[in-house]
Amino acid sequence: MHGLHRIEADPIDLLRTRTSAKWRSYDPEVLPLPVAEMDYPLAEPIAAALHRAIDRSDTGYNAGPEAVAHAFAGFAATRFGWEVDPARVTCTADVSMGLVEVLRRVISPGDRVVVTSPIYPPFFDLVTEAGGVVEEIPLLGGIRDGWSLDLLAIEAAFASGVRAMLLCNPHNPTGWVPARDDLAPLADLAAAFDATIVSDEVHGPLAQPGSPYTPFLTVSDAAREHGVAVTAATKAFNIAGLKAALIITASERGDRLRDALPYEVSWRMSQFGSIATVAAFTDGGPWLDGVLGSLDDNRRLLADLLAEELPGVGYRMPDATYLAWLDLAALGWGDDPAATALERAKVALMSGPTFGAEVGRGHARLNFACSPEVLGEAITRLADAT
Repeated sequence: MHGLHRIEADPIDLLRTRTSAKWRSYDPEVLPLPVAEMDYPLAEPIAAALHRAIDRSDTGYNAGPEAVAHAFAGFAATRFGWEVDPARVTCTADVSMGLVEVLRRVISPGDRVVVTSPIYPPFFDLVTEAGGVVEEIPLLGGIRDGWSLDLLAIEAAFASGVRAMLLCNPHNPTGWVPARDDLAPLADLAAAFDATIVSDEVHGPLAQPGSPYTPFLTVSDAAREHGVAVTAATKAFNIAGLKAALIITASERGDRLRDALPYEVSWRMSQFGSIATVAAFTDGGPWLDGVLGSLDDNRRLLADLLAEELPGVGYRMPDATYLAWLDLAALGWGDDPAATALERAKVALMSGPTFGAEVGRGHARLNFACSPEVLGEAITRLADAT
């Protein structure tokens, strides 16, 4: 699938010299596996592009979206078969900021916005920041059978006046990759009720080859008319600190939405973010393939480790992302087992209830974009703490 090529994680001693959130939020004895940062070395084309920028003192204002938009269009066409019109791309600092700005254009203060829990915790805050009210509609299914959208509940929400939905495609924290058959009826519902689907697709490049992700704007005419995609190179290429993201539309309705964005939105993209993003989308493919191979190894290793050392823990191997959604209820560690894991095992996980109070109870999210040794040590520590 990936050949033999792998990108290996940096040694733990080198990782502990990093100053990013993952490595500065906990005491040194803690294995930090909550924050969505990867332990792999930066892709060489990105590092080289940034070094060249430093050498020419290229640290002024970013010149606009053109270079990023064209680089992404090439990447999207090659990897996803997605034809993106670079003229229909607006850039900003990060995906969360893009989601908020799009929501502000499509809702009025007090309007409800659907989020599908368990969901990336900032989604709840982004809706509020945009002036909306969260309408939480949990995914159907679960770790045992897999997940799906509750289309009947979403239809009822749209029928009752909900104006927008935040879609996470692929889904964080479950790693579920919605198929075209999941997304097409959602687009039809948005068209029927004149709602907008705002799709966070930042994990799209991290879908495994056997489970390719479907960009929402490729699904149908209804999706192109009523969808807005927000994405970035930041998750797949581990450059979140460099601040660059893309807001993409595929219809005249979408064009009007982007045209209505405040002038400053596009000036928020950083110069280094732009430079790194162009390098990632243009020359980062081989590195990304190596990372996907390592993540494939680790998602399977995690299944083996849990079966051996923590057989009561529920885990469904994710088809995308480097995040594992774990049902730890069997350990008896209460509603928020991440707190117990940190206290007893010195393993930092992301708190399950923050992904949705009800559906997250007894759960936690684990980041497996690390070395096999760190992953093994983490599971051993958790097992020893039971």
